[in-house]
Amino acid sequence: MLKYVTEFLGTCALLLSILLTGNPIAIGATLAGIAAAGGSISGGHYNPVVSIVMLMKGKVSNSDFAGYLLSQVLGGLLALEISKRI
Repeated sequence: MLKYVTEFLGTCALLLSILLTGNPIAIGATLAGIAAAGGSISGGHYNPVVSIVMLMKGKVSNSDFAGYLLSQVLGGLLALEISKRI
């Protein structure tokens, strides 16, 4: 469960950085920070495309892929809602 929470929070943080700043330096710094903080817990996908590739390579099981995908989509939706309210 911790890996899904990590993916949720990491995806939310990354998309907030994109939506609120649009600054490549800020986005890269955010990605580096969340990868360092959560990469060892979840693998640091933070993007459904990365999870799809990991599934295709056999590095992620089908059940983990579903959890990652759901976590990432929900994290993205939360980021969108937060960005609308700021």
